[in-house]
Amino acid sequence: MVADDAVLIREGLVRLLEEFGFEVVATVGDGDALVEAVVEHRPDVSVVDVRMPPSFTDEGLRAAVEARRRVPGAPVLILSQYVEVSYADDLLADARGAVGYLLKDRVIDVDEFLEGLRRVAAGGTVFDPQVVSQLMVRRRKDDPLAQLTPREREVLGLMAEGKSNPAIGRDLVISDGAVEKHIRSIFSKLGLYAEDTDQHRRVLAVLTYLRS
Repeated sequence: MVADDAVLIREGLVRLLEEFGFEVVATVGDGDALVEAVVEHRPDVSVVDVRMPPSFTDEGLRAAVEARRRVPGAPVLILSQYVEVSYADDLLADARGAVGYLLKDRVIDVDEFLEGLRRVAAGGTVFDPQVVSQLMVRRRKDDPLAQLTPREREVLGLMAEGKSNPAIGRDLVISDGAVEKHIRSIFSKLGLYAEDTDQHRRVLAVLTYLRS
């Protein structure tokens, strides 16, 4: 499902998605219609703009939060020109994942965008580095990440951007084995134990990072 009040952008996204094999079940241009479409169609993932009618402030983000309240865990990828943190905490409030936040003018690779969309649809997370930076400005004193080493924080930050282990290794110029070792340590320090799948622990670690 695609939610954007700008007709050209909305239709452009639809054509792009259909070209790459996605089925678009609904397109909407305001927050109320977004919620109704998610409830009616239960899409595998919704691509949502932040600023929509009537006030063009944060209606899309608030509607995405409401849609996930009505359809728990409904996958949502925010695609916007703006970083709006006021309702981002609500979007991250549950630990089910399936959320992402990308900036329109920083999406320069179609394949990466589609991969991020698929990751969110599968229950994962993907966040633009600028969004991560804005969210991280609001650190609490009781920081749950205090036990992490600087390198582990770097690894977790790249995980929040949706990067795979090999991509993290390339960015930090370390081996895949070193990346896996850091991730195991992160899971342990955050109390994320093996009862959950690695994918679920990865999502929980990223959400902890973004909410801290």
